This record gives sequence, structure tokens and C-alpha cells, in this order.
Amino acid sequence: MSRSFWVETLGCPKNQVDSEKLTAGMLADGLVVARSAESADLVVVNTCAFIEEAREESIATILDLAESRSGNAELVVTGCMAERYGSELTEALPEVDQVAGFGVPVTLTTKSSDKETGSAPPPLMDLLNMPRPPAAAPWAYVKVAEGCDKKCGFCAIPSFRGTQVSRNIDSILDEVDQLGVREVVLVAQDLGAFGRDGARGERRIVELVRRVSEVTDWVRLLYLFPSELSEELIETIAASPVPYFDLSLQHVSEPLVRRMRRPGSAESYLERIQRIRELNADSVFRSNFIVGYPGETEADQDALLEFVSEAQLDWCGFFRYSEEEGTYAAGLDGGIADELVADRLAELREIQDDMSASRRDALIGTTTTVLVDEIGLGRSHREAPEIDGMIWVPSSLEVGQFHDVSIVAAEGPDLFAELIEP
Repeated sequence: MSRSFWVETLGCPKNQVDSEKLTAGMLADGLVVARSAESADLVVVNTCAFIEEAREESIATILDLAESRSGNAELVVTGCMAERYGSELTEALPEVDQVAGFGVPVTLTTKSSDKETGSAPPPLMDLLNMPRPPAAAPWAYVKVAEGCDKKCGFCAIPSFRGTQVSRNIDSILDEVDQLGVREVVLVAQDLGAFGRDGARGERRIVELVRRVSEVTDWVRLLYLFPSELSEELIETIAASPVPYFDLSLQHVSEPLVRRMRRPGSAESYLERIQRIRELNADSVFRSNFIVGYPGETEADQDALLEFVSEAQLDWCGFFRYSEEEGTYAAGLDGGIADELVADRLAELREIQDDMSASRRDALIGTTTTVLVDEIGLGRSHREAPEIDGMIWVPSSLEVGQFHDVSIVAAEGPDLFAELIEP
């Protein structure tokens, strides 16, 4: 009887890609996907370590799965927490059978007492370039680089993901071909800098977007540093079928941005957004902001509130600052009280929720093209998978196909559409 596995993935889309590649490896080893974590012989938890909240969720998930797994099942922890806190996790979580950092093969080892010891560990996998199974949905994330060369004051990712390593474009195109999807979502820690670590020493993101666009219908880019958003890249995205700009801004008050060790300001960001809207008025914007960074003042908060109102972003997330060991910000004074951070978050979210709802309401009566992800649910260029709203469409529309629809209603982040009859 075949042995089975279950993978629980936490964190960002980049982790999801890693999980799919681990899945391909376990399938190649002869394992099969279990019906549930409780019925699996091998349970793998792909963890996130980006901020404290993510680490807490990872630990809670590990403990829950340790308790609910079948009696003889093995439990393996991999991903960012395993890479960053490997030895600490091994000591703190006796429930775990293996803590596997990046590239460590994950498979059943059997927990017998006479398990072979002293043998050489298996060679590391090239997780970035491993094959993966065909996509189960009409879209897929494709990770094009690993690591980051930026030195943002709040971020520990370079300490455990390393410096940027970009993939070969041909290998990316091969993966896109294997996936067989209608939409490719390109992801990386610093997507706009793709290729700069290569022999040519120059960014190749525009070349990548153009080449992927030749073999799939939609190409979407996630996580763009504003400093990497060149005019050529702006024009390329704005002219594409998916004029969607996911800008990693983090804050807009210039003194605080400098304290974060980042370039940029509200004025420069607004100018860039205006330029994009001039090129394509149908462009969509998403961003995220950190609230409660050490030294954040009321003036900084006011600047961010003003920016959110003026920029009219379609989608926006606001997150509490998390002190990360080893980062520049961990040694800064000027910590912000939790209660004040909560108040500032609530203030920002209220404004943005109203803004997003207003922008969705404005689409009623318009027509758009949707990709149907599953029966009754689709997305246009305005909605990235899993993080934005959805469009409810007639259940008769074929999954994996594009359809022109008319927006007839809006409810919060979601839209409701009817088919445009030919």
C-alpha cells in the first residue's frame, strides 16, 4: 500500500511555490497525496518566519498537527522557521521528527529505533529550479529569484534567504510550460531587480515579462520596490492585459522612510502613480504599510493618512511593526505603545476600506474580461489571486476560460457579474 503525505503551507506565495516543488519530490519518491493531515504517513509544515505573528501561527500549526496526526506519522518542519531557527526548533519541539532547512530533501525516514545513523546526509536540492506538478487552477505563482540584496531596517529575510539569486529565463519558461496555466503570477523578494545578480549585471525583468507574455495570456507581477520601477517596466506593465502594480511602499513620511533605510517619499510615490494612470487609467494599485516603526510620530501618521486618501489605492494592507532579531530597527529607540499602534491601524484601515469599497462601487455598469478560477468565481486584471476580492459570475461559465462580463453589483471587496451575450 502506498505511503501518503500532507503539506501544510503558511506564509507568502513564495512558500506556496516551494511546497509544490517539495510535493513533486515526494511524488517522485513514490508517495501519494493524503486525503487529510490526519490520515497521512508524513506531515510537512512549510513555515513562515517573516514577523512575530507569522511565527506564532507556524508554531500553533505544528503543535496542532502533532496532536492530530496518526500514531505512526512523521512530522517534518521546513521553510523559513526551519532555516532561521533550526537548532532551536529541534530542541523546543520534541514532537517534530525532522527540521529541514531550505533544500533539505523531505521524505519518510521511518521512526524505527534501529534507524541507520552516521550516514552522510543527502545532497541539498536546488529548490528554486526543481520541477513541480501541473497547476490545479488556471493560474499559478512562479518564483523567479530567491533572496534579497536590499537592507531595509525592519526586514530579516536576507539573513536567512540570502542575497538575490535569479533564475535562468529559459528555466522559468520551461516551468510555465509545465504548469499549463492561463495566468502566471511572477513572485520574488525583489522582483524588479530580477537578473541584476547575473553575468550581465543588469535588470532583466522587462525581458522576462515580455517572454512569459509570449507563452501565456496574463502575466501579473507581485512585490515591486518603487526604486526598481523603471519607466520601461512601467510602460510594459501599463500596456499589458494586466496593468496591476503591487508596490512595496511600507511608509511615505520621508523622515521615517529614511529611518527604515529605504528611499522614496509621498511626493515621489504620488508622481509615479499619476504617471502610471496617465499611461493607463484602468491601472490597479496594491501596497502594504508598516505601522508602529520605532520613532513613528503623529506627523508620520498624518502623512500616511493623507497619502492613502490622495493615492486612492485599490487594495492596501496595514501591518503592525514586528521587531526582528539582527535587524537595524531592533536596536532603535522610540518604540510605540501597542494601544497607539492599534489606534493608528484602525484609523488607516477605516479610510482604506471606504476607499476600496468606493472604487469597487464605481465599477458597477462597466464591462470587463474575467478568468474563471472555479465554478461561479472569476477575476479580472484588478484582482490578484488569493489576496484581493473576487468576481461572482454565472456558474455556466467554463473554468479556465476568459469571458466578457458586465458588473451589476458590488459588496465589500467582491463584485457580481452577468455574461455579456454575443
